[in-house]
Amino acid sequence: MGDDITAVQERDRLVAVLAGAPGGDGYSLACVAGLDAEAVVRRLGVRPAEPTAEQLRTWTEEDPFHADAERTIGVTTVPGGCVLLQPWGFGASDSALLDRLSEGTVAYGMYANPKSGNQGSIHRDGEIEAWDLHPGGGPDEDETDDDEPDDELAELYDGEPVAYCCAFAGLRPVDQRAFTTPDLWIRLPS
Repeated sequence: MGDDITAVQERDRLVAVLAGAPGGDGYSLACVAGLDAEAVVRRLGVRPAEPTAEQLRTWTEEDPFHADAERTIGVTTVPGGCVLLQPWGFGASDSALLDRLSEGTVAYGMYANPKSGNQGSIHRDGEIEAWDLHPGGGPDEDETDDDEPDDELAELYDGEPVAYCCAFAGLRPVDQRAFTTPDLWIRLPS
């Protein structure tokens, strides 16, 4: 009973902290357990990028397919790990990227696809474990395995896809920063 109460309290806290961020569609994110932003930079062998406010606005509102936009991703350290965010595309949920970041840990990626809804994937120890998932979509009514570990999370975070992704990876952000103004931008190699 105590674990259930704690889980509900954490859900309520997380949903309140996120307050709907990042909002809209067309963005992607990844929640990676146990890695901070600096570890992401080292693991990927990239350097921080410094896009201007005007570039960020243009990529978000006008040109998300610009070559630099497609390779630029925000990274923020939060309690429990880090969040990667691309406000204008699917780059932060890229399978090859998450395979690299999940070596020795777990990552949950999501693309808020404007045409087909939220698309999630689980990556563990450098490999994709599950894909075509629907974070925040509630329990899968067609699933027959009652022992599925994320059934409780699916029910608890129904309608809260970003909070679901954080909870799955054990991240506990204390504010919206990771989903609105990342601490660090990186540019992936082409």
